[in-house]
Amino acid sequence: MSVLTFHIITIFPNYFDGPFSHGIISQAQKKKKVSIQIHDLRGFTQDRHKTVDDRPFGGGEGMILKPEPIFRAVESICDSRSGVQRNVILLSPQGRKLNQEVAFELSMHSQMMLICGRYEGVDERVREYLTDDEISIGDYVLSGGELAACVLIDSVTRLVPGVLNKDDSTLNESFVRRNLGSGSSQGYTILDYPQYTRPENFQGLKVPELLLSGDHQKIHLWRRKKALEKTLKNRPDLLQYSHISEADKRLLELKLEP
Repeated sequence: MSVLTFHIITIFPNYFDGPFSHGIISQAQKKKKVSIQIHDLRGFTQDRHKTVDDRPFGGGEGMILKPEPIFRAVESICDSRSGVQRNVILLSPQGRKLNQEVAFELSMHSQMMLICGRYEGVDERVREYLTDDEISIGDYVLSGGELAACVLIDSVTRLVPGVLNKDDSTLNESFVRRNLGSGSSQGYTILDYPQYTRPENFQGLKVPELLLSGDHQKIHLWRRKKALEKTLKNRPDLLQYSHISEADKRLLELKLEP
């Protein structure tokens, strides 16, 4: 049985006690679909102060993570897992942005090593000569890569076969590229459609009557239309009206609700 193993290299190993003890990630570990190994970067230092950072050459604010302990950590993990493909990922704001397609790509690996940056970043030699990939979870700056590691592991874990009760449940979520046009081969990356549950009437706010009709064909069209409308309104960077198929343009003009 294949197990996806995450190795996290961090200066705050206790940071992850909570996030990985609940929900999907906890269940994935119990099912032995995912293994998460935490490595304290200070354990790979060689001085009595366990120094992991230093001032940058050339001056500047803040401290930089030193290359020696990071290289030793990666080399130690690789030595202990001989024959396993190496996949070293640096988490930083300068990396390629994590999205659903990247998460799918990463879920195909058997293991990955996540280097959690801190302070003002890491020595450039780590980025240039040690890492295989560099990933950012968004265009903003965090205090460190630990939170980013949690986000990445959550987004990837739920795509591992056997983690969710139904493997196809991830195919109908936001940001999944799928064909929305009837008779069209064009795929779109879209947001999810609106969803409702009981009660049918909450403080005068009613569930759309169509969803109670039992007409599955109309419900399917309504959901597709709402997903298109939401994406065009909230995320025009994902989908522009001029790029969708003629079938979907007709669907947007179609009146489906009473």
